[in-house]
Amino acid sequence: MTSASLAARLALPRGPLFFPVTAYGPAGEVDLDVYREHVRRGVEAGAAAVFACCGTGEFHALTPEEFRDCVRAAVEETAGRVPVVAGAGYGTALAVRYALLAEEAGADGLLAMPPYLVLAGQEGLLRHYREVAAATSLPVIVYQRDNAVFTPRSVVELARTDGIVGLKDGLGDLDLMQRVVSAVRTDAPGDFLYFNGLPTAEQTQLAYRALGITLYSSAVFCFAPEIALAFHRALRTGDEATAHRLLDGFYRPFVELRAQGRGYAVALVKAGVRLRGLDVGEVRPPLHEPTEDHVKQLAQVTERGYALLDEEGK
Repeated sequence: MTSASLAARLALPRGPLFFPVTAYGPAGEVDLDVYREHVRRGVEAGAAAVFACCGTGEFHALTPEEFRDCVRAAVEETAGRVPVVAGAGYGTALAVRYALLAEEAGADGLLAMPPYLVLAGQEGLLRHYREVAAATSLPVIVYQRDNAVFTPRSVVELARTDGIVGLKDGLGDLDLMQRVVSAVRTDAPGDFLYFNGLPTAEQTQLAYRALGITLYSSAVFCFAPEIALAFHRALRTGDEATAHRLLDGFYRPFVELRAQGRGYAVALVKAGVRLRGLDVGEVRPPLHEPTEDHVKQLAQVTERGYALLDEEGK
């Protein structure tokens, strides 16, 4: 797949962007059969793309071999119906290795996550992502968060780099993002993509949409696809009443619950998938499982979300 075709397929998605969790068996091993089922259910539910082995998929916890196998399984299960974008990260050499493994496994693109640990300057960050992009034919989306935060000028340089097609923002600085969008629009016009990549992105998507950023990741889609689809549809059609009802009755309580534990952006989502009947196992360390009480609260919040959908249909 070419950069242009991936950008075109992602530009106007028909549904949420799906970031599947990685399934583990009883002994903590990757369970590819359950993972395949999870991916298959997401695509059949209406996902516009599968982002395999990224943050929600515990990229940090996977060996290169497990990563390759999961990406290949996602590619096989989607069967070309939607694009598969794989995570890549750590230092430059390892990020390149993961990029090549993803390409070998048949991925359509890469989500390049922040480099491991180091606090690099803009020049070093640009060199890192340029080298990753140059090492593979896969189009690259750069993930801005933590120790990889860019000035508007640096994003212009990224947009001018062959193979880099977009920026996913996990920082949440709307002033910075407005200046980034303006700078790229002025100095590097084209089809550069922007994504809202904050945890539970639906909670902030109305604000991002005002900046012209319509793409967002949806971890909720992993365990409550009908709710995620209803919210996505409400945004697309301008149904603010439904969007606000879901924000007030489901997303805000979920975000407040997520804030009760470190790592819950992944662990709570995995618990949600298990609550819906698919045993994807526990998270790997250093993440930890939600408390029993928090899982009960998650079940209640999710039940309330589905009740809101029933009310909408009446």
